[in-house]
Amino acid sequence: MDRTLERPTPNKVANRKLTFDDNVIKKIAGTVANDIDGILSMNGSFLSDFADRFRNNTDPTKGIDAEVGEKQVALDIETTLEYGSNAQTIFDELCTKVHQAIKSMTGLDLVELNLHVNDIMTKREWAQKNNEDDAKDRVS
Repeated sequence: MDRTLERPTPNKVANRKLTFDDNVIKKIAGTVANDIDGILSMNGSFLSDFADRFRNNTDPTKGIDAEVGEKQVALDIETTLEYGSNAQTIFDELCTKVHQAIKSMTGLDLVELNLHVNDIMTKREWAQKNNEDDAKDRVS
């Protein structure tokens, strides 16, 4: 008599739950946003700016707040856009790509995305500001 060992499959698990930390969702959104033309930077609060001075790498979650439920996600993002770029086009691309990335990686639905543009700069202005900030950080 042949005995087959039955392995439990995910469908046969009575109680199961997959959850994600807010930072995981924020990191997905930040990574996507960093690849969109016209977004110069994600902006955070004073505290996150202060904390970044002590980090070697830029925080991909900076400027992003997330509310993560069991099936849905809502995001608030603050950003600086490149002068002359089309904010509506950038926003549409951001919504589409963040939704796709979150859905494919987590299975969660992005139900709300709010983008707050708090500044516009030319690439030259942005580079100068970052170089000045870096110099201040090295002197401090």
